This record gives sequence, structure tokens and C-alpha cells, in this order.
Amino acid sequence: MISAKDLTTEQMESIKTWASEGAQLPDIQKKLTETFSLNVTYMDTRFIVLDLGVEIQSEEEPEEEKQEEEEVASPLDPADAGPGGVTVEMDQITRPGMAISGTIVFSDGERAAWFIDQMGRPGLDPTTPGYQPTEMDLMEFEKQLREIMSRGGAGL
Repeated sequence: MISAKDLTTEQMESIKTWASEGAQLPDIQKKLTETFSLNVTYMDTRFIVLDLGVEIQSEEEPEEEKQEEEEVASPLDPADAGPGGVTVEMDQITRPGMAISGTIVFSDGERAAWFIDQMGRPGLDPTTPGYQPTEMDLMEFEKQLREIMSRGGAGL
């Protein structure tokens, strides 16, 4: 398994450039293999992009489709920002060794991966080393996490 810590500065900068040019995860995975001879899985690529805090640009949808999706969205959708501007999402594929995992964007725009391990211990892995979220953001995160779990989001 390859992580962002295993990459050179050149490789990290290339990933950021490719993403800014509109490359999607499969494109980045392919370019890492072709350009740097790195044999990475789709999940490795996804985690690397998360660790680097790289935004993958979604392909533009026609305005009608966007509007229809907004109308259908559930008011309790965990991807919606809470009152504190905190956005919590659960991974569709849980990180290895974890009971549940996901990503969070705090009110100041900082990002982190969150997880609960097999022993029930929670953890945060911020993109910016040493980052500490505010107490209000942590409270909102806990609230949204409870909502996710109460809707059957975890096999705990």
C-alpha cells in the first residue's frame, strides 16, 4: 500500500497539477503508473488525494440535473454542512482495520480523515500536521457522527 508519505515532492506536485487540470481519480492512478512507474490501486490513489488535501473537480452537470438533485436531497444527509459549517461524510469503503471511517471539513476549511477503530476508539488525521479543530467544530462533528451511526451507518 502506497501513501502520500511514500511520495516525492515531484510526485505530490504532479498529482496536484493533474487534479487542477481536471483529472479524476482513475486518471491520476493511470498517470502515476505511466509517469512514475508506481503501481497504485484506486483506493491508494483515493487516500493519497485525501492526504494531500487535493480537490477532485467533478464533471459539470447540466443545470437541470443539479437542480433536481438539490430538490431530492434529504435534510439529514451527512454531506450537508451543519450549523457550524462542519461537513461530515462517511467512506463508502471503510479504511482497512477500521470499523467506520470518513472525511470531515471543518468550519475554517481544514480537512481531516476520521475513523473509529475496531476497539471503538475514535481518531482524526488532519491534512495539516498539528491542526486542532475548535471545540464548537468538534461538538458539531460528534453530533453529525451520531446521526450517521443512528441511521445504520456503522456495524458497531
